Amino acid sequence: MADNDNETSPDMSDAAADGEASSDEVAALKSEVAELREKHLRALADAENTRRRAERERLDASQYAVTRFARDMLVVSDNLKRALDHLPEEAKTEASAAVKAVLEGVEATERHLAATLERHSVRAIDTADAKFDPHLHQAIAEVPAEGKPPGSIVNVVQTGYVIADRLLRPAMVTVARNPGNGRAQGDSGSDQAVDTKA
Repeated sequence: MADNDNETSPDMSDAAADGEASSDEVAALKSEVAELREKHLRALADAENTRRRAERERLDASQYAVTRFARDMLVVSDNLKRALDHLPEEAKTEASAAVKAVLEGVEATERHLAATLERHSVRAIDTADAKFDPHLHQAIAEVPAEGKPPGSIVNVVQTGYVIADRLLRPAMVTVARNPGNGRAQGDSGSDQAVDTKA
């Protein structure tokens, strides 16, 4: 019996060693599972970020793909407006039927071009009673302006435009001079300009 006890004693120590080894294996496997779970979550987050970035780039591409073309079309719009503004009102009323027909055609073309630009999210910057904003306007001169607060827009020389929520072309404006220091409020010493290469 004592021999039996002695014989089973090594088996018990083997079982204890196996138990320790298996608990080490379980701990290692748990650690590996946690590491794999963390890698999986990171991969899912990366995939989601990539999807969002691709969606944002697709939206930007669709909204701003026509930027260069729209900028070129603004020159056409400006020229149509100049052509219409160049003819005095009295000359329009005294013009022959053929000249009036041409004028109506130019006006219709200018309106159609403006509507087409609007349909593609190109909108004129509203400068009515506005204060100079270097993000939207380019000051080309400071002028004395009776009755206007310093830094306000006196005259729009060229209409500015935005495409969606980005500046396409700044409005070229004259700004009311600050009588105290000779400069418009917010002006840093030279005419402020907006980078038009948005």
